[in-house]
Amino acid sequence: MNICVFLSAADLDDRYTRPAREFAELLGKGGHTLVWGGSESGLMKVVADGVQEAGGRLVGVSVDFLAAKARANADEMVVAKDLAERKALLLDRADAVVIMVGGTGTLDEATEILELKKHGKHTKPVVLLNTAGFYDGLKEQFRRMDDEGFLPLPLTDLVFFAEDAVAALAYLEESAGIQ
Repeated sequence: MNICVFLSAADLDDRYTRPAREFAELLGKGGHTLVWGGSESGLMKVVADGVQEAGGRLVGVSVDFLAAKARANADEMVVAKDLAERKALLLDRADAVVIMVGGTGTLDEATEILELKKHGKHTKPVVLLNTAGFYDGLKEQFRRMDDEGFLPLPLTDLVFFAEDAVAALAYLEESAGIQ
């Protein structure tokens, strides 16, 4: 399965890198392909290293102004002209999406992917990996949107909130019919 992961390119402490590495190792050992922003820095590098070391493939989609930071030894690297094209290419190459910890770029990617799903532009499973409670506030906001009628489909059809790597990958594999 090609799993797109949206996440930070920042260097983060162990409470975020350890679970990210665990998810990456599970992904690689499961024979999956990481589809990611292609960066050779921060949490993006941690996940790419973990997937590659565990035997998984790497498909990067960088963007023109960040191409100098792209991973040189990815199995495949595409360079998009801008961020909008990058997001479209990432989604196009993916069978499923995982949103890990990140800043404004990750939040932008997450909301666009969820908005597209809400409107039926894709039906791919989306997991929000809530490492160290990072997305507790967002989870509460989504619940409020659901409870107050802002979502045209149930929140559970839009996104799955996973508290750890094992639950995230199990949900994706179950969604794909992988036993």
